[in-house]
Amino acid sequence: MSKNLEFTYKLRSSGLRPTRQRLKICEVLFNRDKTFHFTINDLAKDISKQLNEKISLATVYNTVHAFKNKGYLKEISINSDKNYFDTNTTSHHHFFDQDTNELIDCTDEVVETPKIKKNILGKKINSVEVLIKVATDNQNQK
Repeated sequence: MSKNLEFTYKLRSSGLRPTRQRLKICEVLFNRDKTFHFTINDLAKDISKQLNEKISLATVYNTVHAFKNKGYLKEISINSDKNYFDTNTTSHHHFFDQDTNELIDCTDEVVETPKIKKNILGKKINSVEVLIKVATDNQNQK
């Protein structure tokens, strides 16, 4: 299947019309070999630069959230006002570099999944994903 057809399918299956801007969003998100982490603002800036025209933040926001709701993207909350999205939707862990605001995948070799001793009554655990926040150790730089 050609990439354009694949992108059109993703958009339509997410309830969106495949416009030129939305197809560009698909290209940036899904036409890559490696996992892509992004914020909506960063994605909008990147797409505006590539299209050489301004793209509505609402278009990017609505497209990203439609993809998330369909399962094409995963949302990772860093804190109450900072959310990242990930093109790798499998259950996995992350480092968050607080110096650079970069979200980085880490493998199971880095993190041993914590043992959950007690669950919330009436709930089942869907996944366990660890977010490790890191920053420069200023004490070791002397």
